[in-house]
Amino acid sequence: MIVAILDVVVAGLLLGGIYALISVGLSLQYGVARVFNVAHGEFMMLGALSTWTLNQAFGMNPIFAMAICGPIAFVIGYVLHRTLFKRLRRISPSIGAFEGSSMLASFGLLFIIQNVANLIWGTQTKAYTFMTYPVSIFGALFAANRLVTLAFAVAFGIVFYLFLARTRLGKAIRAAAQDPSTAALMGVNINQVLALCFGFGALMAGLGGLLVSMSYPMQTTMGLEYTIITIIVVALGGMGSIPGSFIGGFSLGLIGSIVTKIEPGLSLAAYYLLFMLLLWIKPTGIMGK
Repeated sequence: MIVAILDVVVAGLLLGGIYALISVGLSLQYGVARVFNVAHGEFMMLGALSTWTLNQAFGMNPIFAMAICGPIAFVIGYVLHRTLFKRLRRISPSIGAFEGSSMLASFGLLFIIQNVANLIWGTQTKAYTFMTYPVSIFGALFAANRLVTLAFAVAFGIVFYLFLARTRLGKAIRAAAQDPSTAALMGVNINQVLALCFGFGALMAGLGGLLVSMSYPMQTTMGLEYTIITIIVVALGGMGSIPGSFIGGFSLGLIGSIVTKIEPGLSLAAYYLLFMLLLWIKPTGIMGK
């Protein structure tokens, strides 16, 4: 009985760690940059398949691949905001109009990225072998790669939270999220901060995809499902709340693990049900204001 419970909890924490990491990125992009990026999962897909390519072509350990995939994802996100979304923000008559136009633009990005990925990697499922040996925890056996995935997801989240809370740039990001106009008057370069936020969001998604590739098979169509889950997590935790994304991610992971143990085919349906109940009972989310 204890072994079965531990198996469900660890599996839930693993999923929750990945959900939380990816959701922090979307929460940052929307909470600060005001871009509801529905192509967010595609950056995760790119991170996963790029890691697979580095592993298959060069035999690179996925842990070392973080030093390549993470910065590339950040640069892509940063450049996208400095070009596409910065212009949309400048020509939009209001912040509400910008949110609508940026969401439509991100739909276009979704299809562009997915089709380019299909040309590069094809539609077949990809996977590689990494640390598949079992590790015993209180009698329950877990694949070592899944424990490593969980450890890195938690570590990335903690480091990023400390970055936002303790550094000068992190304070500028939080100021821009609370009141962009006042932050600009205090000397914050708003366009630079918004682009950095979008880049950091892409970085989180790319690293999340890399961690997914360590434990799960991947394909070019995987991004949309993770985008939907990420939106549910962000709504559950509170739109724009970084701590809320962590709480929401781990909560959803545990719920998904429990439901999967009972009936594997109902996990996504359970997420949707939770989402609808949340909108009905507490639309602001756990940490929302």
